[in-house]
Amino acid sequence: MNVLRKLVIARDIDEPHRKTTPLELLFDLTFVVAVASVVRQLTHAVEVGEAGDAIGPFLMVFFSIWWAWNQFTWLASAYDTDDALYRLFTMLQMGGVLVLAAGVPMAFDSGNFAAVTIGYLILRLGLLATLLRAIKDDPETRATARRYAIGISIVQVGWLLRLLLPAELGMLSFVFLVIAELAVPLWADRAAVLSWHPHHIAERYGKFTILVLGESVLSVTIAVQEALQDGLSSSLVIASVTGLVLVFALWWLYFSVPAAEGLEKKRERYLFWNYGHYFLYAALAAVGTGIEIAVRSVTDDLESSELIVGYSLALPVALVILLLWFLHAPMVETVSIPRSASAIAAVIILALPFAAPLVGTIGVAVAVTVVTVGLLVVAVLAANRRAVDMMS
Repeated sequence: MNVLRKLVIARDIDEPHRKTTPLELLFDLTFVVAVASVVRQLTHAVEVGEAGDAIGPFLMVFFSIWWAWNQFTWLASAYDTDDALYRLFTMLQMGGVLVLAAGVPMAFDSGNFAAVTIGYLILRLGLLATLLRAIKDDPETRATARRYAIGISIVQVGWLLRLLLPAELGMLSFVFLVIAELAVPLWADRAAVLSWHPHHIAERYGKFTILVLGESVLSVTIAVQEALQDGLSSSLVIASVTGLVLVFALWWLYFSVPAAEGLEKKRERYLFWNYGHYFLYAALAAVGTGIEIAVRSVTDDLESSELIVGYSLALPVALVILLLWFLHAPMVETVSIPRSASAIAAVIILALPFAAPLVGTIGVAVAVTVVTVGLLVVAVLAANRRAVDMMS
């Protein structure tokens, strides 16, 4: 078999034992840097009392990170040949991610998206190279691959032209181009739906979920390291343990839903599930900021109010809980997380920051975690009850 150059042919959507490849895992490592960079900027903004100013840049930069990973993942699920050319083009995309990550501070500080856009361009070149190979090699998916290549190229030109626009058109042009990005798969799949593998996609999304949650663990570690300079305290121990328990509970809740089965049985709804994960991943990333801020509040005098500090954790956690149900309800017959319990938990969590004057920011963090763990217990018991009923 020629390992230097293989034909880029769409893979079988029913291929057994389709798993994440070592190359995909290596590719994901570059996103550790990118996600860490955007979380770090958001955390700093909350610390200095500029949380409101940072929300826009956070959502904008995080979209570029998520969409870059998203496009690689779905096309890899369809066309991964793992020959030498494919690996080299993947390395090119990894370089683009690192350039994008390097430009994150400038995007937050001055609204300068030049480096982010250049990194995005490098990513697109690697992606387009694989699509051009598919157009040449695979007659059955040629029309779909051609539409993807055309759409991606046109939108990429738009991103480059956006750098020439005045600053006051920055947000409007960004929203327009995001809509254009999201429209490309809709248009391309009208020729024929991309031949992605449901179990492979579910596994890839699960691994990216772990990657994003890993940033929360890193945030706790960094905050504790700095806080230990002032000595160990009971509040610091409580805050760090709370962060770990919260991350573990969110991980458990995410993986309690059989996403692969939903994608396999309701393949036509994949874009809803796919696009909705942007908001879920952004919320999970923001949880890292909320946890780190809670830990820092033990030893540091933060410029943000107790209410803002409380909501830096409560808001993203509530969003994660609601989105977990919302994204999976159309995909599976029964979501393991009951709808009513999710709604009640989210409402309670969103109300908790108002108790900060009484229990402090650590008390709010502990309460948010307790409610989340309570929801997890309800979900586990409900799943166990259904399993028993099926067996009886």
